[in-house]
Amino acid sequence: MRLVTFVATDGQPRVGIMIGTGIIDIATAAPLVFEYIEDYRWDMLSLLRGDQQGATLDDLLEIQSAVISQLGNQLSFNPILPGNGSQDQGLTGSISIGGSEMLLPLAHVRLLAPLPCPTSLRLFDAFEQHALLARQLQAQTLPAIWYAVPAFAFGNHSAVYGPDALIPCFGSEALDYSLELACVIGRTGRNIRLEEAATYIAGYMIANVWCARDIQAEEYPLGLGASKSRDFAISLGPCLLTPDELEIYSDDDGRLNLTMQARVNGVERSRGNAAAMYHTFAQMIVYASRNVTLYPGDVLSSGPVGAGCLSDLTQGQGPWLEPGDVVEVEITGLGLLRNQVESAV
Repeated sequence: MRLVTFVATDGQPRVGIMIGTGIIDIATAAPLVFEYIEDYRWDMLSLLRGDQQGATLDDLLEIQSAVISQLGNQLSFNPILPGNGSQDQGLTGSISIGGSEMLLPLAHVRLLAPLPCPTSLRLFDAFEQHALLARQLQAQTLPAIWYAVPAFAFGNHSAVYGPDALIPCFGSEALDYSLELACVIGRTGRNIRLEEAATYIAGYMIANVWCARDIQAEEYPLGLGASKSRDFAISLGPCLLTPDELEIYSDDDGRLNLTMQARVNGVERSRGNAAAMYHTFAQMIVYASRNVTLYPGDVLSSGPVGAGCLSDLTQGQGPWLEPGDVVEVEITGLGLLRNQVESAV
């Protein structure tokens, strides 16, 4: 499934299933399948937690099937969304309950981040090429411990932006993007074993971890790594894609053969592949859960693919992003996440 969080005319965020150019409104369609759901919360975190009987991500498949069945002869097909990397086609048709449409055109809604406020956010550094380039800028070599454990830093899970949201430039003169792949934890686990780690992944999404490189340079002498320089914005979206949708791209080690691209004002700046990830998501989950409980809604982001940020491309010299620049990050199967840098505040 291609899950989204969206806002329609009533202004209330809720979960939907994107199929090409159509979105199934789960809150409206749920009565086709379930009874006694008047007080249910149709948000991504509640569905991940499964704290409402008969309302989990797995249950959404039944709602999707019911809507498609109800459409019947009204079912028709639209071209796929540009850049979504999928062969799915859109559903169109009119079907409602109590005057509320269950199937909405994508053009009539506003997408938010699939998980607008994750329970936590861990930022890994899983691509060797980027790790090497980052250390070179500091006249350092990559330590042996980097290869032994998938280290991470915590990000600000309250500073999440969705598709087409304006990104504050934080008053930075050296604003940078970061082309990353993220996974979302779908069930509670602690001291998770490697052979079971993949079963804890609810889905994948694109991440763009924005960074103020000038502030980052000031932080490095403190020995704490990037903190305030990455505290102000991370983009997630446009959808949360369940793992079954990416099985055709997976190798025996769980790495995903997904092309990753970034464009600035329509010009390609970065290109790589998720298969180049040195540490797999399974290894990240094992390390993150060591003596710590992971919860549904926790997000683990890969770190930038090699040459997946302006710092890698320019040896840390820029030029950097400017107010008004449009950054598009795209990953095979996961779609395209677009944001514009707003004026300094």
